[in-house]
Amino acid sequence: LRMKPDEYEACLAKKEEVKKQPLGHSKQGEFIRLMEEKSKRLGERATGKKIGFSKDKTLQSILNLDMMKEKTADEIRQIWNQYFALKNTISAVIPGTTFDLMHSRSQQCPTFLYALPRQTGYEFFVGQWSATELHFSSLINIQSLGENSPSQLIIYHYPDLQKEKGIVLLTAEIDTTFLNVQEAQCLANEAQLFYATDCEKIFNLVETFNHKPNDFKHMSVIAEIEQCGMGGTLRNQSAET
Repeated sequence: LRMKPDEYEACLAKKEEVKKQPLGHSKQGEFIRLMEEKSKRLGERATGKKIGFSKDKTLQSILNLDMMKEKTADEIRQIWNQYFALKNTISAVIPGTTFDLMHSRSQQCPTFLYALPRQTGYEFFVGQWSATELHFSSLINIQSLGENSPSQLIIYHYPDLQKEKGIVLLTAEIDTTFLNVQEAQCLANEAQLFYATDCEKIFNLVETFNHKPNDFKHMSVIAEIEQCGMGGTLRNQSAET
């Protein structure tokens, strides 16, 4: 964590306060309404502008799409990942069927609570879908700044080549004052874990958060992340750096 000891203590105190009044109880309905307001602002790209993210990050601005039509899916994957290999961000090429599942689910369940492993405990982030973009804001920022809280991570999904090649390209813009590449990758992996899963029990957490908020238990998210081993992996990477 890149913060002073007193700031870190304040952060921990805030987390303890959240635990005492978990999102699955009294304030959850208010929280969902807040996220609906934030969703409207995402449509205007207001959050991205605040920290200098691209206003319109199109695939054509990254790749020559005419040239890609002559390439195979594997060749495009290699080009895409090589292009981003030395950049301070994440990238991936996912199957079109995986994206279709995630995108269709995001229409009915646009918001979810993610837990980012820290060296001590977890920090909660809210992921909010806006069309093919997935915006992440820390829960503490949302609690303090409300609907005006800026995105700290925006994941872009590009289905431009899906029909012809069967793949969807993914990259992101990261506010590096809050997140590093490994942490952004962890949140991206969690999004796929919860939205692309074929396990009904796991996706039921997303449905509960969106449609039965009073029944949602944030510790269930942590349990799934721990079971998948994501928490230990990121903590080990943090300890090595």
